[in-house]
Amino acid sequence: MKALMQGKRVVVVGAGSCGEGWGNGKAAAVLYAQEGAQVLAVDRDQAAAEETQRLIREAGGICDVVAADVTRREDVERLVEAAMDYYGGIDVLHNNVGISMTGGPEDTSEEEWERLIRVNQTSVFLTCRQVLPIMTKQRAGSIINISSIAALRWIGFSYSAYTTSKAAILGFTENLAAQYAPYGIRANCILPGLMDTPMIYSPLTAAYGGNVEKMREKRNQQCPMGFMGDAWDIANASLFLASDMSRYITGTRLVVDGGLSLGAVNQ
Repeated sequence: MKALMQGKRVVVVGAGSCGEGWGNGKAAAVLYAQEGAQVLAVDRDQAAAEETQRLIREAGGICDVVAADVTRREDVERLVEAAMDYYGGIDVLHNNVGISMTGGPEDTSEEEWERLIRVNQTSVFLTCRQVLPIMTKQRAGSIINISSIAALRWIGFSYSAYTTSKAAILGFTENLAAQYAPYGIRANCILPGLMDTPMIYSPLTAAYGGNVEKMREKRNQQCPMGFMGDAWDIANASLFLASDMSRYITGTRLVVDGGLSLGAVNQ
């Protein structure tokens, strides 16, 4: 059986992990490579991207690395140029970069708000703007933007800046899908629920009283399936949307949350 991503050229933005273990971008990059893709692992933290590269290459896959801050137009231009130099095209753009910050409007400074919006929202605009002309010329491409179920609902604590940024990605992606469908370009969102990845342990622990075990237990209890998802759940959803298995799917919101969005969050 042919690998699902054989011959595909994939740019994963946010391909490193912010701590030990598997982050969403790291797992997606590794899975793409396992399925035959050539992967450009992009991260602001070069060492984190190189760890992803090591895992891919040790398994016999193809991976190159670019260190870039995707809130900067110059860095985005450079990483896309690198992808073109390495692979001659871009078939998949996977936007995974994101930071989180708890608190409502009264708890959030203007500087904090603007930083989060720039990292979570403007970075997606910049990467898409740079990649779309390439995909348009190819008349093919898949764009996967990682949003969150926080874009749809209250998840148990104040999260206003993060929620705003992730909600904006939904509208942006749907606009892309409608505008670029005639060019063979698909654009879809994945909305993770409560996931057990390295990203949650530093910024979110305070929302659970500063106790990591309490946080993990509470988040497991909040999920109707009884446990949080992990990075591989997001990676598998990403693989589907990146591959030709989803060739007739665009503008969709793929919720990966173990049923959390079906009912009220337990308090």
